[in-house]
Amino acid sequence: MDIGTIHSIWTVLLFVCFIGIVWWAYGKKRKARFEEDANMIFDEEERKSHKDQIKEQSTKEGENKQ
Repeated sequence: MDIGTIHSIWTVLLFVCFIGIVWWAYGKKRKARFEEDANMIFDEEERKSHKDQIKEQSTKEGENKQ
């Protein structure tokens, strides 16, 4: 086995791995999960803003009691 054959085998192996990863990433079974993960950052911002609103309401209620 010469170096050219080894390089050819290595190239084919890496190409097959690449195709497998692409197939896995774009599979229909995982689309919903990936879209949910992509929108996760926006959900956290909404939660933070909701927490800020609750904090402001509790602060205003505390000021009104005094």
